[in-house]
This record gives sequence, C-alpha cells and structure tokens, in this order.
Amino acid sequence: MENIAIMRAMKSSMQYDVVIVGGGLVGASLAAAMKGSGLSLALVDAGVQTILADPVSNWDSRIYAISPGSRRFLEQSGAWSQLDANRIAPVEEMRVFGDTDPAVTPVLSGVEGLRAGAKLEFSAYQMGVSELACIVENRALQHALWHVLQQQEELDLINPARCFSLSFTEEAAELTLEDGRCLSTKLIVGADGRDSWVRNQAGISAAPTDYQQHGVVANFSCELPHRGIAHQWFQPDGILALLPLPGNRVSMVWSVSPEKAQQLLALSPEELCSQVADAARYTLGELQLITPAAAFPLRMLTLPHISAQRVALIGDAAHNMHPLAGQGVNTGFRDARQLAQLLTDRGACQDCGDAQLLRRYERKRKEDIYTMQFTTYGLKNLFCNDDPLLRKLRNVGLNVTDYLVPLKKMLMQHALN
Repeated sequence: MENIAIMRAMKSSMQYDVVIVGGGLVGASLAAAMKGSGLSLALVDAGVQTILADPVSNWDSRIYAISPGSRRFLEQSGAWSQLDANRIAPVEEMRVFGDTDPAVTPVLSGVEGLRAGAKLEFSAYQMGVSELACIVENRALQHALWHVLQQQEELDLINPARCFSLSFTEEAAELTLEDGRCLSTKLIVGADGRDSWVRNQAGISAAPTDYQQHGVVANFSCELPHRGIAHQWFQPDGILALLPLPGNRVSMVWSVSPEKAQQLLALSPEELCSQVADAARYTLGELQLITPAAAFPLRMLTLPHISAQRVALIGDAAHNMHPLAGQGVNTGFRDARQLAQLLTDRGACQDCGDAQLLRRYERKRKEDIYTMQFTTYGLKNLFCNDDPLLRKLRNVGLNVTDYLVPLKKMLMQHALN
C-alpha cells in the first residue's frame, strides 16, 4: 500500500512546459517539430496505438494530398524519410471540370473549348515545382510520425490515456487523467479533432455549419494510367475527386448528399465501380474496387478564437473545412509549424502559455484559416446550386481562369505552402 501511495504521489507531480492532447497527424507533427527546443513535452492520446506496428499492405482508404510546404515540415522532423517511397504518389497535374455537358475529349481553345466543357488545369511544370502535392496514406504517415516520437528525448508519450478534467490558474493549466494522474503545464495544446474536448473545456465554442454532405471514400484500380493527374468534377449533386495512388490505382473522395452517400454505400462493388466510372466520364476507363467504401459527414467550423488562457488549438480542433481543395490537413500542419516556431523562438519570454505569445499565434494563423474556409465554402455553394445563370457563369469562369496563367499561379501559390 505504501508503494502505491508513493507511485500516486509521483504521478500527481508531473510538470511540463507543453502538453499536447491528441496524437493524430497534426498533434504528432507538433511534438516532432519541438525536438531540440529544450522544452519538456507530453503527448496524451486516448487511442491504443496499433499504428506503431508496421503498416499493413492493404491500401488505406483515408489519404491526404500533402503540399510541398507540409512535406518540408515533415522532412525537418525526420518523419517523411520513414515513409515507403513506393506508397507515395506525386501529383504532377490537376484537372478540374465544371458541370457543363460531359466531354471526354480534351478541352480545345477559344469557342470550341467553351463548347467542349468547362475545364481548369494546374501543372507542376507551370508552377515551377516538382509536384503540386504528394498523396500519402493516413495510416503510413501516422506510423512514421510516431516512430520519430518514440526516439525523441524530453517527450513523454502518455498513451492510452483519457482526459478527465482541466483547470487553470494564472501560472499553469492542470490536466487530470481518468487514472488519477495530474499533468501541470504552462501550455496545453488541443489537437484532439473536430469534437475537441480541450476546446470545450477552454470555453471556446461556435456552431458548426453543416454542409449537408458526406464524403464517400474508396480506392480503385483503374484500366487506364492516371499519369500523376488528380481529377475533380464539380457536378450538380456533388463533387467527385480521383487522386493518383502508386501504380494504376486511384483514391476517391465523393462529396454528396447524405441520402446519396447511403445509396453509394449500399451498392455492390461492381455497381459502385460502374457509378464512379460513369461520373468520372470514363476518364480512367473501367474501375475495380480495392478497398470498401466509407463515409463521414462534412461541416465547416469557424471559431471566434483559437487560443484562450494557457490553451492553443491546432488542426481540426481549431477549424473544419470542406475537403474539395484537399487543404484540411495542410492547414493543420501550418498551425503546428507556426506554433512550434513561436514556442522555439519565443526569446526572453520563458512562459510558453504567455497570453501575448498565444495572441501572436492566433493573429498569424487567422488569415490563412479564413482564406481556406472562405474559398472552400464559396466553391461548394457556387457549384452545388441549380440556378441556370449561375451555372453558366461559373463554368465560363473556369475556362477564363484556365487561360490566365498569372491568375492560376496566384491561386495555387497558397496551396503549395
């Protein structure tokens, strides 16, 4: 009994400079980016980390388009080098189609181009980069990050562990876990997802905007080579994207109404392949399903603040947005990158939870977050609209933008960061 009491006393005295709640991609990336900062860190995650085992050979239906800026961020922490290069697909070109009459043939120039269908193309060559993005599986990237974290000094991985309560004093935040351990920290970072417990405990709230859509995801092998091209079709009933995977494989994200999502999930593999191939205008020929379809609800969350007393929010805990631009996780990585930089280069300020420091973090992130949310919200509502005049204008707009190379470069530049 005496030994148990001593152990409990030791547990209750755990003190840190920074405690990160949530060990997903963004939370893990922040912890990895803080290596060598001289700060004492803890990462608390509720899940049993089966990801620490080698990733299975099956393809993960949840994938991410990692921007060049996010790739550099992950390279600096050493996580990127842990990935299997044979499981990464570079995106060298992106083709976006409007909802005019389907056209399988390439868009021509001038009037003939407008007749053939609305189309907007982005290329890595045109942007002067080696690739627009890299498609990476969620499971593989999660495994790579946690492999790096296991080797990191001055970092305690507290997993699995569930949070019980959070309180604040002028000097610290006190996080109590369900097993009785108490973590005292100068700063607590909420990286615990869209339904963030930390966000709720800190009193930061806002009503999310329901997009009235679900994202349906699945992976396919395709008859024709994708040639490193990401395809996206804006359609009256949703937005379909086919993203390149290594080999003749693609990953689908189809944003549709909840009713259509249920219909898609109920289809046989053959029926689903037929519907997706038809919606994609057989651009990649016939398809074969290689991972079962799954669906998740889509929403936008814009918070009045992403920091509070001794609290900073990152990733989905700080913002939700439509996946049509593939920028959700990249925006989260930019949160982690900015916060890590501020904490590491905080100068004479010894307190990681200093109110002025957290306000600087919020100011530096606000424009980027609002820009991405406004863009994705606007595009979703622009194309998911039955107004005939609006339909004509938006498709003409795609074609006009396609001819204005400086405008295309400006649009893409932000997404490359």
